[in-house]
Amino acid sequence: MFNRRTLITSSLAAFALAGTACSAPSNSGGGSGPRSMLLADGYEPSSLNPLLGYARYGAAKFYDGLLAFDGRGKLHPALAAEEPESADGARTWTVRLRRGVTFHDGSPFDAHDVVATYSAAVDPAYAATISSDLSMLDGVEAVDDHTVRFRLNIPYAAWPARMLMGILPKDALAEAAPQDRSPLNTEPVGTGPYRLAEWRQGERMVWRANEDYWGGTPEVDEITVVFATDDNTRAQRVQAGEFDGTVLPPTLAGRIGGDSYRTVHHDTADYRAITLPSDHPVTGDAAMRRALNLAANRSGMVESLLGGHGTPAHTPVPASMERYHAPEARFDFDRQRARRVLDEAGWAPGPDGIRQRNGTPARFTVMYFADDTLRKKFADAFASDAERIGVRVELAGVDRSEAAERIGTDAIVLGGGCPVDPDIQMYSALHSSMIGTGTYRNPAKYRNDRVDSALDAGRNTVDPAERARHYKEAQRAYVADPGLVYLAFVQHSYVMRRGVWNGYEPVVEPHTHGTTWGPWWNVEDWTPKS
Repeated sequence: MFNRRTLITSSLAAFALAGTACSAPSNSGGGSGPRSMLLADGYEPSSLNPLLGYARYGAAKFYDGLLAFDGRGKLHPALAAEEPESADGARTWTVRLRRGVTFHDGSPFDAHDVVATYSAAVDPAYAATISSDLSMLDGVEAVDDHTVRFRLNIPYAAWPARMLMGILPKDALAEAAPQDRSPLNTEPVGTGPYRLAEWRQGERMVWRANEDYWGGTPEVDEITVVFATDDNTRAQRVQAGEFDGTVLPPTLAGRIGGDSYRTVHHDTADYRAITLPSDHPVTGDAAMRRALNLAANRSGMVESLLGGHGTPAHTPVPASMERYHAPEARFDFDRQRARRVLDEAGWAPGPDGIRQRNGTPARFTVMYFADDTLRKKFADAFASDAERIGVRVELAGVDRSEAAERIGTDAIVLGGGCPVDPDIQMYSALHSSMIGTGTYRNPAKYRNDRVDSALDAGRNTVDPAERARHYKEAQRAYVADPGLVYLAFVQHSYVMRRGVWNGYEPVVEPHTHGTTWGPWWNVEDWTPKS
C-alpha cells in the first residue's frame, strides 16, 4: 500500500530529533495506553460537514481532499493520484484519482464521489454554505471511475486551491436536501486518517485511528479533544499537567514551559484589519484612508498585543507567501505625514482637537466581536492611533448578527486568511465584483480599477512567474489607494508535552486553527520516540 509518509519523509527527518509531541498522562482520561493523546481546544465546531465549511482549507482529520498541503502551504496530491492538469486556458482541470481508497463505512472511493460532492456544493437544493467559494465551477464529470474533469466558467489558475475540500460518499448525498439537516453534521463519513468515535457536544470529541487509511494506520491510536472555552482555565489545566497540549493566546502560552511542555508559535496568513466603509462620509474619503494607514503603529501593536508573536500587515499577502509577496507595498509609520495628508485634504482640527471638513466631524465607529478579546485590543490600539491625528473612533462590541447588519455602514475588525493561494487571500476581500455577494466579501465596498485588473489577470494566468507579477501589482495598486487598514498577521500559539513522539513540523496556518491544526496538523504521520 502507498504510505502517505513518503510524501514528507525528508521534511520529517529534519525535525525528528528536535520535534516533540504528546501522550496522555495516566490521570488524563485520554486513553488507556501510551499511544493516546488528550488535547484541549477553545473552539468546538458546529458541524463536521465539508459542505457547511468544515475544514475548508484542509487539515480535516475525518476527510481527505483531492489535494493537501505541506507545512509551507504547497499543494500535493492526496485523493488525487497526481497533480491536476489544466487545459483551455485554465478553464478545464482533469484529475486522476488514487485507487484502493475506502470510506469509513467501507464503501470504495471513486470519481462518482467527487462528482457528487462538488455538484452538491453548488446545487442550491443542498444549501451548502461553501457554494460562493465555487462560483467559478460550471460542472464536474466522471471521465471514468478514476478520473474527473472540472469545467469552469472563467479561466481560473487558482482552482487547485479549491481541491482541499473533504470528499463525501455519493450515497450520503443521494437526496438533494439542505445540509443543515444532514446526518453528516454529527456523523462524518470520509476517507481521513481518523474516525469520529464519540462526540459529547459541549464537552469532548474522540478520534480513533482509521486502520484502513490509504496513507497507513496512524500510530497515535486515539485522540480526545476536550472543549474548554476559557483561555485562562485552559492554561491552568495544562500547567497542572492535565492535557498533552492546547492552543492559547501567545501571552498565556509563553507562561507555560519547563521540562514538561514546549511552546511553539506558528506563522499564519491570518490577518487583523479595520474596514473603512466607502459609503461613509469620513472613511469614504481617500485621504482619510491613507492617513489612517500612515498613523497605525503596526509594530507597536505586534509587540504590545501579541508579545512579538506576529508581523505587521500592510496588504492581505504575508511574507510567508514568498513569491507573491511585495515587500515594497507598505505604509511607513509616520504621524506627521498623516496629519499633512489630512490638512491638505481639508480636514482641519476643531476646537476639541477632532478634525472636521465642511461641517462633518472626523468621527466613525469600529465594531468588534464582543467575545473576542484580541479584536477588542486591536480596536483600542487603532482608536488610540487615530486620536493622535485628530480622528475620533468610537468602539462597539457587538455579536455576529448585529455586525452583519451594520457592516456596510460601520467599520469592523476583520480576521481571515489562507496561505494556499493569493487569489483566496485577495479576491473576495478587495475585488469590486464581490460587493454585495456576502457579508464578509469586500464588506467595505472597496473599488479600485487597478486592483481589479491585476486580480483578474492573476486568475487568468497559469504561469507562476506571471501570476506573481500580477499579484504584486495588485498590492502596489492597493497601497496607493487603500480601502482598509491591515494591521498584523498574528501567530498562533500552542503548548505541547515534550518527549513522547517524533513528527512535529511547523506549518503556516490559515485563520482557522486549533487542535486539527497547530502541532497536530500532521499527527497521522507521527511515530513514537524510541
